[in-house]
Amino acid sequence: MTVFSSNDFDDHETVLFFRDPETGLKAIIAIHDTTLGPALGGTRMWNYANEDEALTDVLRLSRGMTYKSALAGLNLGGGKSVIIGNSRTDKSEALFEAFGRAVDRLNGSYIAAEDVGTSVPDLESARRTTPHIAGISEGGAGDPSPATAWGVYNGVLAAARYRLNVETLSGLTVAVQGLGNVGYGLCQHLSEAGAKLIVTDIYDKSVEKAVQELGATAVTPDQILSQDVDILAPCALGAVLNDITIPDLKTNVIAGAANNQLAEERHGQVLMDRNILYAPDYAINAGGIILISHEGPNFNRSTAMNEVAHIHDTVTKIFQRASMENRPTQEIADQIAFERITAAKNPDKITKTG
Repeated sequence: MTVFSSNDFDDHETVLFFRDPETGLKAIIAIHDTTLGPALGGTRMWNYANEDEALTDVLRLSRGMTYKSALAGLNLGGGKSVIIGNSRTDKSEALFEAFGRAVDRLNGSYIAAEDVGTSVPDLESARRTTPHIAGISEGGAGDPSPATAWGVYNGVLAAARYRLNVETLSGLTVAVQGLGNVGYGLCQHLSEAGAKLIVTDIYDKSVEKAVQELGATAVTPDQILSQDVDILAPCALGAVLNDITIPDLKTNVIAGAANNQLAEERHGQVLMDRNILYAPDYAINAGGIILISHEGPNFNRSTAMNEVAHIHDTVTKIFQRASMENRPTQEIADQIAFERITAAKNPDKITKTG
């Protein structure tokens, strides 16, 4: 695969490949669009099967960040970085320092933060070689995962209220796929709200923790998507909603933290045809980037988290507009984001949004 021939290339502004033989760093940084501001996006470390898989991921994720920031009303563009490697065995401070040097070459057009497989300490190592790092203790916000989990929870609540006609999550059954920092944080909020949890993860210890601490029921990874539940919350990797999995779904609502949950755009229509309400992933998981956007000398966590909670209202408006226009929810989310970006590019031809 080449960049320009990839089905996921969407007129990205920049796609750069970096290699540092001394540390073993192999990374790709993709900047999708900087119309609204510098591209802010997380750094994912994953043991991809091959470089094509890594390229597909970074192209899709960076585009999602553009739309995520636009939909959240932030003056930020979209970018993402991926590091090819096993996050449990291949990490070193030197590797992330090398990654920081790669980020620094972009002169601030891309700002890196945490994502799947990376942590605040990893990004603090990268900060030694570049100032263009966010979501670390220096900026005041620190780990963005709790904010992301809080935003997803508010999105789940909005979806339940809209589709299930309930005011609280008490007594509802939620299946959560993936118990990383965000997925587990979501489970904590759901448990506190009185929801019944069915969980899975590729790491047994994470599942055992949820069972012991939150009273969750454990199932295997290949069972989670077919559970008969009120709400399904994908919180692992993307493309889990596809031609194979969708026919087996037994849920009314899909609302989770994972990026790029739809394998293809057409799957949004397939979910709609099955009367399954889908909360667009980049709308519901924007809490982390909203928190980071508040970083600075006047950072106030309460103010930032209150803004994160407004994700509830954002996704509700998407649901309402999708219903009025009889269109899939992700199409509506894309259109709202696109309208804002278009308006910024053409200030004399303001397009009505919302």
